[in-house]
Amino acid sequence: MSKSRADTKVIVVGGGGTMGSSTALHLLRNGYTPVNITVLDTYEIPSAQSAGNDLNKIMGIRIRNPVDIQLSLEARDMWRNDPVFKPYFHNTGRLDTGSSPEEIEYLKKAYKTSIEAGVGLEKCTEWLDTEDEILAKAPQLDREQIKGWKAIWNADGGWLAAAKAINSIGEVLRTSGVKFGFGGGGSFKAPLFGADGTTCIGVETVDGTKYYADKVVLAAGAWTSVLVDLEEQCVSKAWVYAHIQLTPEEAAQYKNIPVVYNGDLGFFFEPNEYGIIKVCDEFPGFTRFKQHKPYGASKQKKISVPRSHAKHPTDTIPLESHASIGRAIDAFLPKFKHKKRFNQALCWCTDTADANLLITEHPEWKNFIIASGDSGHSFKLLPNIGKHIVELLEGRLADDLKESWKWRAGSGDALKSRRAAPARDLADLPGWNHDGEVNSATASLEELRLSQKQTAETGRARQAKL
Repeated sequence: MSKSRADTKVIVVGGGGTMGSSTALHLLRNGYTPVNITVLDTYEIPSAQSAGNDLNKIMGIRIRNPVDIQLSLEARDMWRNDPVFKPYFHNTGRLDTGSSPEEIEYLKKAYKTSIEAGVGLEKCTEWLDTEDEILAKAPQLDREQIKGWKAIWNADGGWLAAAKAINSIGEVLRTSGVKFGFGGGGSFKAPLFGADGTTCIGVETVDGTKYYADKVVLAAGAWTSVLVDLEEQCVSKAWVYAHIQLTPEEAAQYKNIPVVYNGDLGFFFEPNEYGIIKVCDEFPGFTRFKQHKPYGASKQKKISVPRSHAKHPTDTIPLESHASIGRAIDAFLPKFKHKKRFNQALCWCTDTADANLLITEHPEWKNFIIASGDSGHSFKLLPNIGKHIVELLEGRLADDLKESWKWRAGSGDALKSRRAAPARDLADLPGWNHDGEVNSATASLEELRLSQKQTAETGRARQAKL
């Protein structure tokens, strides 16, 4: 006789990140006993190693296939209405823009797909054919910089306060009595198996702690393929970002600006409450290949191994990325191109060959679930992805999701994925590694903390005068 939900023990490895925290939340919502849920991570929620521990992420409806549409619409509803997530959705709208013939052709196809999808997107989606139409949606843009641009306007889009949203889940987990393990006691070393050698009964962590459970979910983001052998289905890649600090007066001018994405340049967001704007460039990503032996591999192999900014805070970004982010700022925010950039860093995700998620039971290890392969588009699914991971745990995942997320070793090139070109390796790129240096990266972190403190104090002072 199978155990009831109340009696089933589940371990979530990587529970401080996007898929892991969502899984833990939906275990609670499905009636699992809090003390039978164990969340493990190297860092506390929101994990400093998670790509979701970020200032902001883009919210929009993906239309690549029916599964993406279904999940995006489901997530949108929860961002709008679920009290755990609602405060962190900033519905400023989204502008997808382009000027090159290739990008404009891509935008036209995407627009046609949106309005013909039959899910109501035609009500909130517009084609913008002129500079005047684009400036009507985002008057803060510079006319000279957007000559020749075309765009899709999506009124349903916007941005998500990423780290705050994960922390909101963390508050629910903590107050509910979920168990946690962090540091060496939360860092995965190996699965534990029963007498048959294939049924997973728990995990061992790097400090030797052994946790036992009926089900294990490995949701370690870009580190998943480093921890267990995924047979090249996932390749971990880094993207880069930079912050710029606006004065309160400057930030007020950009309040409620939509997320502006340009396939040739990158994207940027509305300033947050501290007047900080995040800018990203657009490129196929960076890898960091090393000889490494993940658990389950017969020998060492070339694996793209992330390098945690939390453990290496002096890391910045390659020299060429300074130039590409500069081009994005010149186009999007020309009046701020001389502002000092800070907190310039690498953010690690993991791609699959077809950009579909990899959420499946390991083919050789019973009760060991892989949840990975975000391919740069999973954060918006924070409210609902855990719901479907729990469905998989319980053997009731819908057939279309099961097919989309199945184990598919050898089915394509995850190094290139859906992007225009293969990722380049960080070993070939100078300027990002500053081991042993007390450099601008450390200073930038201090500047960010000081800036936030000063802004908060200014706000309190103003409030006291009212």
